[in-house]
Amino acid sequence: MTQPQLRHLNCLDATGLHRMAYWEWAGPAADAPVLVCVHGLSRQGRDFDALARAMSSHYRVICPDVVGRGQSDWLRQPAGYQVPGYVADMVALLARLDVPQVDWVGTSMGGLIGLGLAALPRPDGVPSPIRRLVLNDVGPAIRFEALQRIGTYLGKAPRFASVAEGAAYLRGISAGFGPHSDEEWVALSTPMFAADGDEWRLHYDPAIALPFAAITPELVAAGEAALWAAYDQLRCPTLLIRGADSDLLTAETARAMTQRGPHARLVELPGVGHAPTLIHDDQVSIVREFLSP
Repeated sequence: MTQPQLRHLNCLDATGLHRMAYWEWAGPAADAPVLVCVHGLSRQGRDFDALARAMSSHYRVICPDVVGRGQSDWLRQPAGYQVPGYVADMVALLARLDVPQVDWVGTSMGGLIGLGLAALPRPDGVPSPIRRLVLNDVGPAIRFEALQRIGTYLGKAPRFASVAEGAAYLRGISAGFGPHSDEEWVALSTPMFAADGDEWRLHYDPAIALPFAAITPELVAAGEAALWAAYDQLRCPTLLIRGADSDLLTAETARAMTQRGPHARLVELPGVGHAPTLIHDDQVSIVREFLSP
């Protein structure tokens, strides 16, 4: 079965350099178009293995481990674990890839990174670096109650006697992902752990929780205004996938996203909350259809 190649690039932050890892799935040809898939807050790039395998018949697929996660470095200053810094890292990634445009699939935080990148001001006549944008269960308005739920487990740094024990823990806090077989869950969970002596720990820097813990309802409201302003600047075709039971992206916000900015095409998935994993055939087909040239 096809496997990705792990690559790294240097990125700049407030204290110097850090390395960002990314997983590259070879396309059908050296000049194949590029699809970038970016994960959610506490996840990593191997979340997209199923989607990447399916899409690599047409695309060169790039799945970064956002800094602080997976095989990427941990930041020396946790205050850097915020979307503007992640957008800067993705600008460096696009320079490395040396292509004029990419298609983008972003789950939750990965969608906000794509939104920020697509909305960056550009000189007249310069196209967006993103040709088509898929936002997976995220939008400009994010419910504070959902952030509180995520905060109950983010950064707690539990240890596990085995990957199987860790996978069971993740299943308990990930009900919003929807139904998955045991085999699917093992595939999703295994890359989430790193060996630490005789135990296993989650792959991410627990300090990613520090900026997250500082979020207040007032900051959420201010961020919402800025995100709507960015969303209204988008001109690229946009697909919005929403878990019908999502506690982060409301149906009201999703409808508003179809009526302003890029007038996103909305697809809702029954029986799924936050966030669809994009590993099942029906979900992959939704993405493939939208991204087809």
